[in-house]
Amino acid sequence: MNDITELKQFIVVHAKAQGLSAAEYQPILDRIRSDDDGAPDSWATVWRDAGDELAERGKLLDANRRYVMARFPYVDGPGRARAQQSYLDTFERWSKEQRDIEPLTVTVGDDRVRCWTTGLSTTERRPLVLIMGGIISVKEQWAPTLRLANRLGLAAVVTELPGVGENTMRYDADGWRMITAVLDSVADRADATRTTALALSFSGHLALRCALTDHRIRAVITAGAPVGAFFTDRTWQGRLPRVTVDTLAHLARTSPDGLAGLMPSLALSAEQLAALDIPVYYLASRRDEVIPPEDLALLRAHVRDLHVLENDDVHGSPHHVLESRLWIVQSLMRLTGRQGLRSALLGALLRLLRRRSLRTQR
Repeated sequence: MNDITELKQFIVVHAKAQGLSAAEYQPILDRIRSDDDGAPDSWATVWRDAGDELAERGKLLDANRRYVMARFPYVDGPGRARAQQSYLDTFERWSKEQRDIEPLTVTVGDDRVRCWTTGLSTTERRPLVLIMGGIISVKEQWAPTLRLANRLGLAAVVTELPGVGENTMRYDADGWRMITAVLDSVADRADATRTTALALSFSGHLALRCALTDHRIRAVITAGAPVGAFFTDRTWQGRLPRVTVDTLAHLARTSPDGLAGLMPSLALSAEQLAALDIPVYYLASRRDEVIPPEDLALLRAHVRDLHVLENDDVHGSPHHVLESRLWIVQSLMRLTGRQGLRSALLGALLRLLRRRSLRTQR
């Protein structure tokens, strides 16, 4: 059973990232008293009830955000399984009302990787953006980013880490190969040779590893991605939040104790990082309780084209969500050649927010 206090702590950054305000998510958290599957005051039930209310009023994406919260951190019983089915059904219903949001299924060996796409065309092969989240992020929470990519004249594919959502693969050292399979599957309808990976958290690690082999990835934008010490430092691993350890174990199909044998094989070496010949944009949190500071130091020492935005915050920078979002969008526009007035305005707004943030820190 999950620790409710820890779930409430770590859900905040994910709620904010989906555009939920404290006025929206805090009353829901206040009603949650347990993680007993099926109980009326349980995590999955309270969040799912909030989603049902909005779905009945036709507010599909708002409902979807609550359903995604209800299955956090992963499906471990009937309650979260029902929540997952709710967001899958609701997102599909929403997608049918859109002009250019389409599903895609990619086969990797005996496994299946489900995706959502936009901007794919055999006659106008646009530059591709690959979008992925971390160990609890599902593809159905990325609707605004799909819309943004389309407005910028880009093709986009959003998918999930191995073991997350509808990705049936196991999270292990070969997980990065799914990215190549996804790029292969859309190469006839998008310019996959100009792929920018918007890959946050643990998917950033997969994108960096894939870029060493698959040179169609021309840039990586990430946030809080583990690269080295996270996978090798047993002392650091012993201090990780329980929800992080349990979720990783679930994705790897092992026990929390069994992670010790898997983790070192995932680490990227100094030589591998030095071999990257692409720009890497990395958003870091100075007080990150999940990603050790040694990982950012490793990137700074060896990645030749590294751009860092560092926030004085905890994992996910929950107190800098707007700044982080603006930085990511501006980075995407710069890397894909979509600069202009909008990019300049974003840059000006970001600089203003950064100055305010620095004054607050003083």
